[in-house]
Amino acid sequence: MNRKFTLLTVAFIAGYSAAVPLLAQQTNPKTPTVAGVDKRYADEVKALGDQPAVKKAFQIFVDLEPQTKQDHLNLTETPAPPFKEGVRAKKYAAMLKEAGADSVWIDEVSNVIAKRKGRSGKRTIVVESHLDTVFPEGTDVKVNYKGDTLYAPGIGDDTRGLAAILAVLKGMEKASIETDADVLFVGAVGEEGLGDLRGVKHLLRKGSQKVDSYIAVDGDGISTIVHRGLGSHRYRVTFKGPGGHSYGSFGIVNPHGALGKAIHYFTTEADKVTRQGVKTTYSVSVVGGGTSVNAIPYESWMEIDMRSESPDKLNEVDQLLQTAVQRALKEENGMKRQGPDLTVDVKKIGDRPSGKTEQTASIVQRAMAVTSYMNATPQLEVASTNANTPIALGIPAVTIGSGGIGGGEHSLNEWWLNDKGYLGMQRILLLLLAEAGLDKGAPASGAKSGARR
Repeated sequence: MNRKFTLLTVAFIAGYSAAVPLLAQQTNPKTPTVAGVDKRYADEVKALGDQPAVKKAFQIFVDLEPQTKQDHLNLTETPAPPFKEGVRAKKYAAMLKEAGADSVWIDEVSNVIAKRKGRSGKRTIVVESHLDTVFPEGTDVKVNYKGDTLYAPGIGDDTRGLAAILAVLKGMEKASIETDADVLFVGAVGEEGLGDLRGVKHLLRKGSQKVDSYIAVDGDGISTIVHRGLGSHRYRVTFKGPGGHSYGSFGIVNPHGALGKAIHYFTTEADKVTRQGVKTTYSVSVVGGGTSVNAIPYESWMEIDMRSESPDKLNEVDQLLQTAVQRALKEENGMKRQGPDLTVDVKKIGDRPSGKTEQTASIVQRAMAVTSYMNATPQLEVASTNANTPIALGIPAVTIGSGGIGGGEHSLNEWWLNDKGYLGMQRILLLLLAEAGLDKGAPASGAKSGARR
């Protein structure tokens, strides 16, 4: 989330939003909306949980807690500022390789990808957490302790997720669990803010490897299941004029006049269309421009955020902004007494797709069944996470938490507490195996199965 502020900052916010602890972007309040889980998925998950190798992995996650904590600390104290995730990417790649992945590489945008081959390899399942944090270069990321609670910028969002899926890989290796499908363990770049989901967009770009289902790990706890992608459009609108002395150049176009009109026209119309239907929000979040009280500014700019899980509603509000900007431009130019016209630059700085994986889809049903198996109550939610991209592309996808409890995301006082954190890994593993298929012909211990020798 962009937290820049200037003395000229003015916020215009409609609707409301509440943050779910340690989800990367805002979401609705936690409200259980779960109908019954199809019995076949409940039976499937129970059968998986009864497998000796899975039970062994569950205990391994408990035994690995000290190492998982150390991995978590090491990654947290390795900075990963927006667009500068390279150092953490290299460290995470080395960790995944040491954990036993068949191959590990860093792609063109610095995503870390570790492949664990399946028996048939006919399908590919992704389990992913994001590398980046919201904190700028130079932020002190040293972990501090208050009792058992860990405090550090990024300790939860989403460094805990990285440590969790690394532990899942270790547990699968130590328990000799083999899958039918190939599994990609991914540390993705660019989830936060103006990163605009660039890592996952690149991973799933046209012509890339086909992905059959996608499990994003982001947030804490073991209850949340994000199956609806909260889309967003973000713009930076800049009005530009010649600028000049407030008295001597009076009569030239004033960018601030146009900006004020644009804000008024946009917010007035957006208010009308967002009062009914699916929740849709808009916010003129940051404004700036001008040099002195006795100078007509040469530019005036604003940054706008709009969100909805409905693509149609999002596009409707977007069009209202475009219309308001052009109306304001025309009116301000019509008022000038001298000099050149005002111009405007409308730049899209964020485009997160929206959509949903239906509650009846197998991956959502399995996530619900796994959550219930863990003696937790499934909570179906909407949020803006890396799952937005696969959801919009029609790839079955959900985002689930990494276990434990936390808060203060995107703040310097972010915290995480290891309250039975191993349950997060157990839940991730069960959902992954339900999607990837457990190769029951694999040896219970010792050498790897023939598919991965």
